[in-house]
Amino acid sequence: MRFRTTRLRDAIVLTLFAGTAGFALAASAQDASSSKTLEKVVVTGSSIPRTDLETASPVQVITAKDLQASGLPTVADFLQRLTSDGAGSIPSTFGNGFASGATGVSLRGLGAGSTLVLLNGRRMASFALADDGQKVFTDLSTIPMEAVERIEVLKDGASAIYGSDAIAGVVNIILKSDFHGAVAKVSTGVSGNGDGNRYKASLTAGTGDLNKDRYNILFNLEGIKDDAILATDRSDRKWIGTGDLRPWGYSATGSQFLGGAITSGGTAAGSSPAGALGIPDASNIYHYQSLPGCGQFSTISQAGGGGGCLWDTAKYRWITPSDRSINLFVRGTFNVSDTMQVYSEFGYNNKVSKFQSTPSGVSGAWGYPGGAVNASSGAGAVVLGAGHPDNPYNEDARLRYTSFDAGPRLQRTDNDFYRFLVGVKGSFGEWDYDAAYMHSGTDLTSTRWGYLRYSAVRDALTNPNSPYGYWRIGENAGLNNPALYNYISPTLRANASSVLDSIDAKVTRALFDLPGGPLGLALGTEYRRTSVSLTPTTYTDQGDIIGLGYSAYKGTQSVAAGYFELDAPVLSTVEVSAAGRVDSYKEGTTAVTPKFGIKWSPTTWLSLRGTFAGGFRAPNPAESGGHLAAFTNAPDPVRCPNGSAAPGASQADCNAAIAIITGPNANLKPERSRSYTGGIVLAPTADTSLTVDYWRIRRTDEINQSTAASAIAAGNVVRQDNNLPGIPNSGTLLAALGSYINSAATSVRGIDMDFTQRWDMGNAGRLSFDLNATRLISYARQDASGTVQYAGTHGNCDTTNCIGTPRHRAQISADWDIRNFSLGAMVNYRSAFKNVPEQGAPCGNEFADGTDAPAHCRIPSFTTLDLSARYHFQNNFEVFGSIQNVFDEMAPLDPLTYGAMNYNPLDSSGAIGRYFTVGAKYTFE
Repeated sequence: MRFRTTRLRDAIVLTLFAGTAGFALAASAQDASSSKTLEKVVVTGSSIPRTDLETASPVQVITAKDLQASGLPTVADFLQRLTSDGAGSIPSTFGNGFASGATGVSLRGLGAGSTLVLLNGRRMASFALADDGQKVFTDLSTIPMEAVERIEVLKDGASAIYGSDAIAGVVNIILKSDFHGAVAKVSTGVSGNGDGNRYKASLTAGTGDLNKDRYNILFNLEGIKDDAILATDRSDRKWIGTGDLRPWGYSATGSQFLGGAITSGGTAAGSSPAGALGIPDASNIYHYQSLPGCGQFSTISQAGGGGGCLWDTAKYRWITPSDRSINLFVRGTFNVSDTMQVYSEFGYNNKVSKFQSTPSGVSGAWGYPGGAVNASSGAGAVVLGAGHPDNPYNEDARLRYTSFDAGPRLQRTDNDFYRFLVGVKGSFGEWDYDAAYMHSGTDLTSTRWGYLRYSAVRDALTNPNSPYGYWRIGENAGLNNPALYNYISPTLRANASSVLDSIDAKVTRALFDLPGGPLGLALGTEYRRTSVSLTPTTYTDQGDIIGLGYSAYKGTQSVAAGYFELDAPVLSTVEVSAAGRVDSYKEGTTAVTPKFGIKWSPTTWLSLRGTFAGGFRAPNPAESGGHLAAFTNAPDPVRCPNGSAAPGASQADCNAAIAIITGPNANLKPERSRSYTGGIVLAPTADTSLTVDYWRIRRTDEINQSTAASAIAAGNVVRQDNNLPGIPNSGTLLAALGSYINSAATSVRGIDMDFTQRWDMGNAGRLSFDLNATRLISYARQDASGTVQYAGTHGNCDTTNCIGTPRHRAQISADWDIRNFSLGAMVNYRSAFKNVPEQGAPCGNEFADGTDAPAHCRIPSFTTLDLSARYHFQNNFEVFGSIQNVFDEMAPLDPLTYGAMNYNPLDSSGAIGRYFTVGAKYTFE
């Protein structure tokens, strides 16, 4: 069901009504003149208020000033630059993924589903589309950036406090709660190429003083519009704007986004706008020849195409999506008395995202609950009928064709997110309490154009009596009845929803004094009910959309939990903490998770700290009851033994694009984890601090799809019938078949460093410097086939984007404030990594001469510099501007990733190029 205007109106009325009621209660209180609420400081990862913000757990704090100084437009853009973010992160630029239109963060590279995202310390409904059809996560694009007060990133496990999903850590986004006045802000941005325009406007207003008026109401409205960037508009940026990598030493078949080549001695052909036909010889081996008219569709060199029609897919691809979003947030806070506060929050976000990719081909393999469909060979192959006027043969001919005439594939995601919360907190005797009810949800519609219906395509290519006659192809496509395209390429839709209802309550108090201070206790309980639903995209439940994977699920999950926490300053220099939680799922699973921490501070400027935490992630409905047919890349050990193409095969078989079909498993166990941290905190002066933390997480019983490799090794595959000479069942790999299983364990460990220095330079202002760096020591994954190491490699390519696992990431920022002027600089760095799917594996790509590609089988490091500046006038007027990627650095060529075209999604700023933003801000008082 779509989010209705009345629903929005009613929720705002409820929020304001709660405020009015609280105001009325306050007016009738006996001591209205002295109403004050003691502010409690609670650090993410703990429920116990404290005065020392440096806990046993490593927590990175990002302020609103940090967000502004970055010059970045959204919370997601900032968080995805954290050095602790890694593989499995979902960028907005991945517009043709399962979770198109959303953004997600993946701490420690363990996936967005293992990073818990909170808003003001509480959950939100997950994005309605599971990433890769499996991974449920929180969409960061629903967060209003201008309402953010700070973000706290907890970098160890926190299931003992928050329950499921906090295996890799917690991102707690804390919005403003006591705001006065009004601030209007507008900005516009454009790339150095004159495209990718961004328009942003926001209004933040607050009224009421909690200490004087006993109430505060905050209102924030924010709108953003981003224009798409086309790949062809980057034709001046070498490999960024073209799919043809031959100028940089690659072959035609080694260029992932160059289509149309005829390979394997003519027995295999890629799709092209001209089309290629295959007919069998006496041995029933099919040989392909291109249809005429290639020059009409392609202006690039045909050298190395094997007689096919080479064409550049960049003509149709977008680098970034087109987005439009509106964000509303309202918060009311009311002091009923000195000991009671009522608060309410309402948030609403509507985002429309569009992304375009290449036109659909007519062949391939895909899956649906009934099994695999093979449109490339066998009885299901798409053929050009013997009587078709474009068929020069007197028999049916297998067809390889890119339907340029049907137009590019376009996906639009229209998502409504809403969140309503009402709560009460205060004190009763020695106890402090906080309780709330929350209702949150998403309603989403995904609409697609340009995809082909398999049954209609087969009909229109073979049947002169189809509703609109023959579908003419290639150079004769202009002869088609325009109505034909509604028949073969109908509009497709899928609807998805996610709803979260929760009730939680906690109490805290100091029990008694210990040598180092009071012993703090927290007790809490929570009940959550989650329901999700995804209808399959039109016709995919029948396997009737060419090349489009199937994903559908529906289910509910209910959990009741109770937890405790103790904070014990046993000595003036030693603080010990402990927590435990029990989560009981209605479906029958119970999880018990502990956490322990210790901090020793022998001096005021030195602390040693460490934690141990258990964690878990419960199976979600997409895993326990959903079906999925997706795509991945995998080497074919039959056609590419030991990394080298066999006679009759091609290098493309060494990294074959295949369908992977996954069925549900109702007997899945929860994922479990154990995490450890140990570190040192140095603060020799008030302006200098250094933290160094070692961390390790081991996750077991991981819920994964059966790997493509295991399915291939077991023979659970679908192949074409173009067998290699003398080798039966050795045709081109099309699909692998499997299910969700508890299949693996992952151990990941590394070191974080955070160094901060401030200098007061008198009349020259104040200078600050921050360095955040992460070194990944190991990322090892173990399953039935053995243990593989991903650290420093391009793997794991079974996760979103195949972005790789670099060992080092760093972010350096410097800010200079002098009177009314501020200047900021930020350096973002990721290290080089090997272009191999895992350590010890052959290089993932090769040049035309057979040597490893890129040079030394290595994706080079990438570094960018961003600058921002702002000037504040005396009359509350401020102007600001920023330049992203100041030196216009180009993203290194990455021939393996599928998350972007020839560059790594980690380096998207190097694909977009230099980007300028200017804006103004006015503060009303």
